[in-house]
Amino acid sequence: MSNNDLLTDLLTAWEETYKKGQLTLWIFLALKDDRKYVDEIKTFVEEQSGNTMTCEEQSLYRTLRKFQHLGVVDFETGKGNKGPERKYYFLTTLGESLLNQFVQRNISLFFNQRIKQLLNLEEKK
Repeated sequence: MSNNDLLTDLLTAWEETYKKGQLTLWIFLALKDDRKYVDEIKTFVEEQSGNTMTCEEQSLYRTLRKFQHLGVVDFETGKGNKGPERKYYFLTTLGESLLNQFVQRNISLFFNQRIKQLLNLEEKK
């Protein structure tokens, strides 16, 4: 196996692991400002991630049920565009707090000047 093939395989494996962990963040971001049904969540994740993240509707339903059981997501039924009522999901107060604390502990560090330098996002001084 060539170094390029090995690099590609390693990168793919890393990205798959990274994306699995990232889905929760994307779902929470989708629900942060507005209630959404599953198809809207899926579209939000794909569009806002620049199509680097994709998710199957069944995976979203499974994940949302888990989050509902934990009390961080809930839903209300509402009229759909056509057909039966839909479940519109939203973050609970606990879910909003969880998202905010996660961002403070894990995302905001990427705005640190030293981390930006390490990632080559900012010129070294």
